[in-house]
Amino acid sequence: MRIVIAQQLNLFWLALSFFSRLPTPANLNYTPEKMHSAGTYFSLVGWLLAIIMVISYQLLVPFIGIQPSVCIILVLNLLLTGAFHQDGLADMFDGFFGGYQREQKLTIMKDSRIGTYGSCALIMSLLLQFVLLSALAEQQQLLLALCISYPLSRAMALSHVQSAEYVAAGERDLSKSTSLVSAYSLPQLLMLFAIGSLGLWWLPLSQILLLVLGCFVLRALLQNRFQQHIGGITGDCLGAAQQFQEVLIYLLLLAMLSPVTSTAVVG
Repeated sequence: MRIVIAQQLNLFWLALSFFSRLPTPANLNYTPEKMHSAGTYFSLVGWLLAIIMVISYQLLVPFIGIQPSVCIILVLNLLLTGAFHQDGLADMFDGFFGGYQREQKLTIMKDSRIGTYGSCALIMSLLLQFVLLSALAEQQQLLLALCISYPLSRAMALSHVQSAEYVAAGERDLSKSTSLVSAYSLPQLLMLFAIGSLGLWWLPLSQILLLVLGCFVLRALLQNRFQQHIGGITGDCLGAAQQFQEVLIYLLLLAMLSPVTSTAVVG
């Protein structure tokens, strides 16, 4: 039993070291196969980040108010994740809209420099998150939104590996995401989504169904765009998918949880 617990704890630490900048033990047992299995803890890393965001917000908001607190926790999120997913979003937009042929798009996505399309996507994504989280905070729904979006968006993003082929510029590259982009077994996939969807149980069933439907519709649309542009996925696509899913979840929660009155509609 101790061996099993130690093995699973090692996988969690691997996931935490890959998906965040949070400190982890130095003597981790790494192999590409273990790193792949560690992906099942991606949504648990989301939970840990959400808890840190929630605690930080609760400590800050009595002293500086809602919007400054939201801004600070967004900065904190970037620091704790190393802007990992935002980097994927920017690279994907640069590649998809800056290139004409598949190989050209993939080459642009591997370039560490950021272009106009990527800059615009990054700015708009952060702006949307700030505006939506501020609105949710005013409705006293910020904590719920973080506990739903952080784990679930990560589970939805990683699920793309189940139905899309990994592609690279030229020969299969040595991207740090390479060990993750292969299909998971059914038990691993169920674990990923079981952890990722725990926050949904604070919602009524009708809202759960609507939110899950929205996430899977977005997943299908993204999958279609990935296929059309490059014939599969890269690590950047997964990062972009996480950002799209996070924003969508905030939008749906705001629409479902915000009280709408006749005055608000007329105004």
